[in-house]
Amino acid sequence: MAIAALMATMSVNAQSEDYKQEIAISYGWLSNSDILDIYENIGGAIVGERTDNDKFFGPLSVEYFYHVKPWLGVGAIAAYGSMKQDYYLGSKSDGKDGEIKNNYFTLMPAVKFDWLRKSHFGLYSKLGFGATLRTEKMDNTTGNDDNDSEFHVNWQVSVLGFEFGGQQVRGFVELGTGEQGIFSAGVRAKF
Repeated sequence: MAIAALMATMSVNAQSEDYKQEIAISYGWLSNSDILDIYENIGGAIVGERTDNDKFFGPLSVEYFYHVKPWLGVGAIAAYGSMKQDYYLGSKSDGKDGEIKNNYFTLMPAVKFDWLRKSHFGLYSKLGFGATLRTEKMDNTTGNDDNDSEFHVNWQVSVLGFEFGGQQVRGFVELGTGEQGIFSAGVRAKF
């Protein structure tokens, strides 16, 4: 056990520079907000509302971490996403009745666990928990537009993250679930 602990310590210290801060930008696929929109479309279909031409953007995320230990970073994640779609109350042949646009603004305090830190690659996991402001704008063809906004709890659990590249600038991919998506990729700078 002592040898295993020594090897783990050597692995963490294998990086020649010990950077304390990092900032990252990423783009993800299938966020919590996207999944919520999909379920709302199913519910709307049950009551006779139809949607079409769904266009999803994001989540586009920026994150910052400060490493209090070589293996533990604390920080925050900010994410933005949107969805736009046409909706129909009757038949599609009658024409669309309006357009819905949702915007999602998310802020989550987060922690990052670096399981493996090498000079040119690393493995990590990440947890974030916070809130999302969802704004919804319905532009109706009748002129009776409707706007709404609400907060809801949100999270990110990145089970496995893999980063690769130089010591200060690296690309990364993550698999998990949450507001950054089930898959995300981006670039990270350490300083």
